[in-house]
Amino acid sequence: MKSTELSYRKAAAESATGMGLLIALYDTLAGNLRRAADAERSNDLGKRCLEANHALIVIGYLEDCVQRASGGELATQLVSLYSSLRRKLIEAQAKRSPEMLEQQMERVLNIRECWQTMEHSAPDTQAAVDVLAQADNESAQQPFESHTVSWSA
Repeated sequence: MKSTELSYRKAAAESATGMGLLIALYDTLAGNLRRAADAERSNDLGKRCLEANHALIVIGYLEDCVQRASGGELATQLVSLYSSLRRKLIEAQAKRSPEMLEQQMERVLNIRECWQTMEHSAPDTQAAVDVLAQADNESAQQPFESHTVSWSA
């Protein structure tokens, strides 16, 4: 990252609202997934792993920020979303599927759009719950496939 870009990001983060920081994390996650898909297409496994690992860190951070005890239905939906994203990301790596990575990027961008709308209008938690429910329904239509792998040392 160039020093000017780093300076810009630092200044933006220092002046951002809580919702702005959340949106920035979703931007980071979407960028990680896009770059991982690009790296998979160019057969750059090192870069794919680097981007996927960073995406997993961001997902973990987002999940840790959810206040499960007082968050109600929205918190439940977010925890479910983050769990699904993590599972699909790992599955995409195992299958070496850039398409699966891009599908997850689209999910992230849909949720990001909801947060951005909420930032610029009166908070509407139901809108966020509805978007998350739709994202979860889409992931339910594509069930996780388990594979039995046997190996010996």
